[in-house]
Amino acid sequence: MAASTSSSSASLPSVTERRGIPAASFVEDVETYLQQSGLDVNSSLSFLQERLQQYRIVEMKLLAQQRDLQAKIPDIEKCLDIVATLQAKKGTGEALIADFEVSEGIYSRARIEDTDSVCLWLGANVMLEYSCEEAKALLQKNLENAKASLEVLVADLQFLRDQVTITQVTTARVYNWDVHQRRIRQAAMET
Repeated sequence: MAASTSSSSASLPSVTERRGIPAASFVEDVETYLQQSGLDVNSSLSFLQERLQQYRIVEMKLLAQQRDLQAKIPDIEKCLDIVATLQAKKGTGEALIADFEVSEGIYSRARIEDTDSVCLWLGANVMLEYSCEEAKALLQKNLENAKASLEVLVADLQFLRDQVTITQVTTARVYNWDVHQRRIRQAAMET
């Protein structure tokens, strides 16, 4: 994405981007904006429409990441609960009966006696065995990281939505300014 073209017409000149998302400039004076950018009205409108498309592409990517994290967090919490249950059952002599998913839509039942370790899927078809304490620590760290990443994504999405709004307002202002200028020229030609 291209950098913003006019810093003097921006209401927040100190913010130029957030994590690679360029900030949009609010245009106070359309004529000055067009002169400083070196664009005519049609080129400016095309640039603004292209910027909106770029924002929408970034928004789709961020929303996909947000959905992935929102699905991942409950899974991590469920794993933490399972590890805590295993730790609570340890030493009681009571077996834990669990139904678990083997494959999509295929489940199996297991009887789990006292255990000191669990196996965790790490991704990319990798599973490692951890002690219950290590697994709990790893899962807790993963949960904290996922929640922190989700917070950053939510802030990125809000920033992006603000930039879309600013760009839409700028587009409307440029378009309306052009309509106004055409009316002035038309009125001058009629007199």
